[in-house]
Amino acid sequence: MSAHYLQHLFSPGSIALFGASERPESVGARVYLNLIQDKFSGKVYPINPKHKKIHGKRCYASINAVAGPVDLAIIATPKSSIPEIIHACGEYGVRAVIILSAGFNNENENGPELLKAILEEASRYRMRILGPNCLGLIRPGSHLNATFSKNTAQRGSLALISQSGALCTAIMDWAAPYEIGFSAIVSLGDAADIKFGDILDYLALDPDTKSILIYVEGIRDSRSFMSSLRSAARLKPVVIMKVGRHAESARAALTHTGSLVGADDVFDAAIRRAGVVRAQTVEQLFAAAQLLATTKHIPGDRLIIITNGGGPGIMATDRAIDCGIKLATLDESTIDRLNNILPAYWSKSNPVDILGDATPKHYADAVSICLQNKNIDGVLVILTPQAMTQPEDAARAVIHASQQYHKPVLTCWMGNQHVTSARELFIQHQIPTFTTPETAVEAFGYLVDYYHNQQLLLQVPAPLARHSEPDIIGTRMIIEGALSEKRTLLSHAECKALLSAFDIPVMVAHEAHSVNDALVAAESLGFPVVMKINSPDISHKSDVNGVRLNITNAQAVRSAYTEIIATVQKQKPDAKIEGVILEHMYHNPHHRELIVGVTRDPVFGPVITFGAGGVLVEIMRDRAVALPPLNTFIIDDLINQTQVSKLLGTFRNLPAINDAALKHLLRRLSEMVCELPQIHELDINPVVVNEHGAMVLDARIVVALQKPLSEPYEHMAIHPYPVHLVSHMQLSDGTTITIRPIRPEDAEIELAFVHNLSPESKYFRFMQALHELTPQMLMRFTQIDYDREMALIAVAEIGDKETEIGVARYVTNPDGESCEFAIVIADKWHKKGLGSHLLDKLIQVARMKRLSIIDGEVLKINKPMLELVQTFGFTTKLSKDDPGIYYIKKIL
Repeated sequence: MSAHYLQHLFSPGSIALFGASERPESVGARVYLNLIQDKFSGKVYPINPKHKKIHGKRCYASINAVAGPVDLAIIATPKSSIPEIIHACGEYGVRAVIILSAGFNNENENGPELLKAILEEASRYRMRILGPNCLGLIRPGSHLNATFSKNTAQRGSLALISQSGALCTAIMDWAAPYEIGFSAIVSLGDAADIKFGDILDYLALDPDTKSILIYVEGIRDSRSFMSSLRSAARLKPVVIMKVGRHAESARAALTHTGSLVGADDVFDAAIRRAGVVRAQTVEQLFAAAQLLATTKHIPGDRLIIITNGGGPGIMATDRAIDCGIKLATLDESTIDRLNNILPAYWSKSNPVDILGDATPKHYADAVSICLQNKNIDGVLVILTPQAMTQPEDAARAVIHASQQYHKPVLTCWMGNQHVTSARELFIQHQIPTFTTPETAVEAFGYLVDYYHNQQLLLQVPAPLARHSEPDIIGTRMIIEGALSEKRTLLSHAECKALLSAFDIPVMVAHEAHSVNDALVAAESLGFPVVMKINSPDISHKSDVNGVRLNITNAQAVRSAYTEIIATVQKQKPDAKIEGVILEHMYHNPHHRELIVGVTRDPVFGPVITFGAGGVLVEIMRDRAVALPPLNTFIIDDLINQTQVSKLLGTFRNLPAINDAALKHLLRRLSEMVCELPQIHELDINPVVVNEHGAMVLDARIVVALQKPLSEPYEHMAIHPYPVHLVSHMQLSDGTTITIRPIRPEDAEIELAFVHNLSPESKYFRFMQALHELTPQMLMRFTQIDYDREMALIAVAEIGDKETEIGVARYVTNPDGESCEFAIVIADKWHKKGLGSHLLDKLIQVARMKRLSIIDGEVLKINKPMLELVQTFGFTTKLSKDDPGIYYIKKIL
């Protein structure tokens, strides 16, 4: 496997510093001192033609005067000099550069032109650039401080990626007294080349990094960001702090970094789908990261509070309700067990108030009993130092009790002087401890968010439901027809045609261009009817008084038609009016009005919205959003985020709505978003739902020209399950099998597949003795990122059960241009042509992803595999490190 393309940035053997100086307070002087004072183990070459020596060390006039190789160049010179420096570095063979200099966003000083020249030179030499306008990079474990900060960082396991250099320095200053250490601190600055995705890819595989912290102001490449974020979050906890939540701060963030900000609720939806936790403050950022890195993960979201004081217990309860955290309910058996060990006057409910004279044994027993309850997922233990309290002994008792179980225990020993030693005990034993009940509850909320968001991360919806066959070609023709006429707002008939093509139920509508047409339409539909203005220039009909409801007879039809035309002509004299649209008046006393739709976020692309509908939608602002594609799990999550969800079940005299019909509609809307990238806006308002089903009463669709996609679903931030790669084949013995990309729910058949392989097949595949896949391996093999890796499994129906009989997979190497592959076939299915077919399909996918090389390693004794790859044109070469292994490679 090739080295990561950022290896020279994070682990350089030698550094050239352009702009090195002894001038006090200069950037070059500060960086040079940091490199020397942190005792960087490699060579440092200061470069400045104005100096012969710096701090007694030789200073070089140019990089060409340096005798040895240079892995990393740090540039702290005026921006006008940098294109020439980049060219010289490229010629010298430098592969990584940090540009600290700023001013490239200033058009009056030719900043953009200079930056363009820099990036072109860097691309020509395959050089990667961090910055410009950044603080630099720190790797405490390598004694590398390549920044101009006066702060330094302790060694630890947290990695920080930040768009703000100022925030990096503040965080280092804040972390020092708390003895919080870092594996890496990276300031992206303007992120002209190296972006969040690149750094995340490196840190996800970095063995020194246990948790990743991210400070975000804006995103440039959402697909790369989401792909890298989801990949990293599968391996280690990731916590994000994003600013620009409001319009004013978003404008400031755009000015600062030049990155797009987008809607804050869309950003929330995106990171939740990535399995990531969001913090709002720096303190929350660290609390969440440390908690997730050191605490047992929870199996659910139900919290029990144990306290020796009623007041703190109520404070914790209030905060839990504010945060939407479920308070566990004590069952009778748990109450009986607590009755046996606690004083008679304990609370008998949650919070479990064990009273002010609680002994360490009371704490230990109460914690143990609660942790044994299957209806409790986590415990918060609170202590207030009262006259009879033994804070340190109680802490030891809680620590011992918590070590016996696999559920998280959080502690809050309130006060200061009397509880300091107890808090130190908790820290030593990695038991999360907090100073107030509210912060402790908020911390449990991070565990809940992480648990729930990791479930969202596992969802891999297909762009189309398996039973679905919408008329995609026909709908695309309708959209292309409108665009060819220079129209972006689809007509009422076109909107309903698109929805109907995707099996979204719509009301039958008739267009009327005259009073007589309207009379005929009304009689055909049956009274009562609804009448709406029909104009390509009017998208919100109610805003121009262009809707009449409950028209019950022919005379009313005649009057309504005349009124609507006259009213709209008066309010919108320039609008082209094509008549009216009539529909049967929908009436059901049990219906609820909802809105569903699609918007285009400037960062994350198409977004599906859901909330309370009708004419009050702008006032109620009850909206939740989700990134497509959707499945039932994600749809449930979307609906449950809204207030209107509370009205969808049985409510007073209203029966529950037809839940399946609503989910069907949202699933079909997701399909439209996946298959029709030209959709720019879509409003379905209202959708009426009741116990019988769902019905669209009105819809508005705006389309736009879309640049040609280089691959399917490129317009989406999250790659859907690649259903276009599903294929079927018949083996030489006549057996029909399906070849498809692996899914997370394939964990069971993947585990059985590896278990049933012969010892020889396992050894050939894994090059070591292996009996079973570990849980970590199983997760890694089945939860893949289709953007950067692929696993094609062959499955056959055996005894009415889907069985995996082969798998071929590749993972893109860190260089981003090549991939490493492996293939294994179940022993009973050898010599049937399956291996050749899987490998051929895998190579096709790698080519589609524009990878240039596919390589791998094969044991010398694995003759069948060597013969197979040679038929596909792979070159074979004995490994220099192990003569028993062949390195195989094919240029794509």
